[in-house]
Amino acid sequence: MTQDLQLRVDPRTACTLSLLIHRCANETGIDPGRIRHLRILKRSIDARQRDIYINLTVRLYIDEDAPQLDYEPIAYPHVDNCPEVIVVGAGPGGLFAALRLIELQLRPIVLERGKDVHARRKDIARISTQHIINDESNYSFGEGGAGAYSDGKLYTRSVKRGNVDKILQVFCQHGASTDILADAHPHIGTDRLPQVIEAMRHTIQDHGGEVHFETRVDSLLLDSEGVVRGVTTADQRQWQGPVILATGHSARDVYRFLHTQGITEEIKSLAIGVRLEHPATLIDQIMYHNRQGRGAYLPAAEYRMTAQVDGRGVYSFCMCPGGFVIPAASGQRQIVVNGMSPSGRNSRWSNSGMVVETRAEDLDDPSIRQLLSRAMQDADFAQRNSDIDDPQSPLRMMYFQEALEQECWLQGGRRQTAPAQRMTDFVNGRLSDRLPVSSYTPGVIASPLHFWMPRFLTSRLQQGFKTFGHRYHGFLTQEALMLAVETRTSSPVRITRDRYTLQHVTARGLFPCGEGAGYAGGIVSAAIDGERCAEAVSAYLAS
Repeated sequence: MTQDLQLRVDPRTACTLSLLIHRCANETGIDPGRIRHLRILKRSIDARQRDIYINLTVRLYIDEDAPQLDYEPIAYPHVDNCPEVIVVGAGPGGLFAALRLIELQLRPIVLERGKDVHARRKDIARISTQHIINDESNYSFGEGGAGAYSDGKLYTRSVKRGNVDKILQVFCQHGASTDILADAHPHIGTDRLPQVIEAMRHTIQDHGGEVHFETRVDSLLLDSEGVVRGVTTADQRQWQGPVILATGHSARDVYRFLHTQGITEEIKSLAIGVRLEHPATLIDQIMYHNRQGRGAYLPAAEYRMTAQVDGRGVYSFCMCPGGFVIPAASGQRQIVVNGMSPSGRNSRWSNSGMVVETRAEDLDDPSIRQLLSRAMQDADFAQRNSDIDDPQSPLRMMYFQEALEQECWLQGGRRQTAPAQRMTDFVNGRLSDRLPVSSYTPGVIASPLHFWMPRFLTSRLQQGFKTFGHRYHGFLTQEALMLAVETRTSSPVRITRDRYTLQHVTARGLFPCGEGAGYAGGIVSAAIDGERCAEAVSAYLAS
């Protein structure tokens, strides 16, 4: 017999199985000896008041053993002789598209421009130690995409788009902890996610699919009627089949060749700002209302902050408790910062993006126009972005994004050294003469972010920080460090598609997918979109 029970308990009870079983026994009147197993179905932290509670939904197995697995594994068929589908990109959108194609008895051919998830490590290490960026193998490009070396956060609000539980179960089937099935804000951790991604690749290959690394797609194959019949790669090979395009939000060359080939795109709003780093103990003290911090039974504290400033949202993004700030540039002459956390979330720092909502009409702001003008003085930038003054160009937000990253690189000494400033100095318009120790391994350099970043961003960030400081005493502090610049929050371009068939609006046979196409915002939502695109391809081939 099983019985589900909802509990509200203190952190120590939630983390101690014997105490939890006795609490369940008291609640139900059942002898504790009859409870053979207890499974946590849902778990969340209520830290709104000084006394912290854990909300649990548990399942009791009374007089019987629990099933061996907490989920129902998928039995994938072999698809060696099935119709082929080209999947461009091996991030979460591409990997989940490939797995779903196999379920639908289609054969995925995955083409990934970067290296496998283990070979990427050496190239990523060189960014910190030698300030060298491999254009095809970095934090954005390679197996697993931008999420492979991130926190592995799996929280999403995209519950209406698809089956979130299935996505989490697929992760568990490939080695993720089953804790992600219960936690309100699940995460895998950057130390565990690469092994999970590799296991997913093995499933694809073991069941008849193919995965090709260091295989960059440079153009689409279009027939005389504009139907996409496949792709051409950098080595001039052609791959035939309908195309799921899941290239991620940093593949600027893809946006450019699509534009050149007449594939309709549109400008998309973006959030841009900085990465803000606090001591983890300070965030624990603030969010748990306790000078002792989180204690022995609570995880590193998270926060989510938002405010409206001059008609634009200012908010935290990709909060990484107990994490690190990382160099996330994907090309030369650019600095981009992001955050990641190990599964234990046990570093001495906590960080998050602090960003400002930026819309197409904001690109005419004088401070942004000044930045773009400075960027155009660089010959390479000007050549890549020759239509920067075309108000109809769908790539204008991307040009702003790229210009700000280049300016940050110049301010950082033409290396991966990140321009940085104490939070209080930024708010008060002062240069920081000394900087606190940071987790950012390439190093930081004191810089007046309030002076050289566009006023459109800095004025709103300054006011937003004051608001957050009023709401959370101690959050606005000289112990916090701002690092520039956070630009890769989502795609700056949307590759337009039909809302029902998920095909491109004019190019049949092309299925723009995931975050890079402008239809997702994180690992789970990209994975859901990958599955939906696979189902759309199956319907397309059956029609």
